[in-house]
Amino acid sequence: MKLALVGSGKIIMSALDALIQVQGIELVALCVRAESIEKGQVICQQFGIAKLYTDYQKLLQDPDVEVIYIGLPNHLHYQYTFDALMADKHVVCEKPFTPNWQQLQALISISQTRGLFLFEAITSIHTPEFHFIKQHIDKIGEIKVIHGNYSQYSSRYNDYLQGRIHAAFDPQQAGGALYDINLYNIYLLSALMGAPNSSHYICNKGFNGIDTSGVLTAHFERSVASCVGAKDSASPGYFIIQGTKGHIRITGAPSLCQSVEVCIDGEISNVSRDATINHMVYEFAFFREQIASKNHAKCDELLELALIVSKILHQSRNDVGLVFTS
Repeated sequence: MKLALVGSGKIIMSALDALIQVQGIELVALCVRAESIEKGQVICQQFGIAKLYTDYQKLLQDPDVEVIYIGLPNHLHYQYTFDALMADKHVVCEKPFTPNWQQLQALISISQTRGLFLFEAITSIHTPEFHFIKQHIDKIGEIKVIHGNYSQYSSRYNDYLQGRIHAAFDPQQAGGALYDINLYNIYLLSALMGAPNSSHYICNKGFNGIDTSGVLTAHFERSVASCVGAKDSASPGYFIIQGTKGHIRITGAPSLCQSVEVCIDGEISNVSRDATINHMVYEFAFFREQIASKNHAKCDELLELALIVSKILHQSRNDVGLVFTS
């Protein structure tokens, strides 16, 4: 799988650290903004990437590139993904896919019509620990309550309080707690439970109207859920599934899904992985495998899940009047 990366921020560096650990992936190109070319040159030298582009359209014309990984600010995801698909490139796009579900539906239609793979880079659902949860969830009886909390005081929040707005707090760049951090709770919830019958979002808003923290509630046929996400305060992360015969608990950030406890009728079993392992390794290994085996059915299954999440996010924005102006 010959892959090109687009971007030069923190997520790109994390992705590169993971990609070099996955067999069968060749890093052939990097695309950065013209003003970031020196940084791009350093990255290419560090990771042995032969080609550096500052023109995205020229990158898309490169016949050596099979797959595009998009690690850009949220508001750019749709157009960059659209252009890549129209150039007949497979795409791995960082979360969240798009600011609204209609854009995602359009991208899905294009990818399926053209026979291309389209994946959202969401780490948690590809980890061994998440698969462990899936194997045991039927054993905890009828699920009644699910609650998750991912609250992390943002390194950009102090700047925000001083009036300096970074992408993570910018409605023009599809930022905010819901799309940046609570999305991980919502993804786990949707991957385990499917689409809710209804959902509702409430939030704390900053001076520019962005949600700095918030709570999503969701109602299913016989269970309820709450998902807390905060960028203006912090607490230990967790995600708990309560059933009539036991519970499953993720300890730590829901995005990592690193440590899982399963309790069934008082019997406890645990699984966890080394904290030094880059959790992005699992998703890239999965993407490579699906593309190599031409497993479009699995890709379509994940796109259905992505659309469920996107619709919840979009509805949540409407609940609180959160407008993305991009």
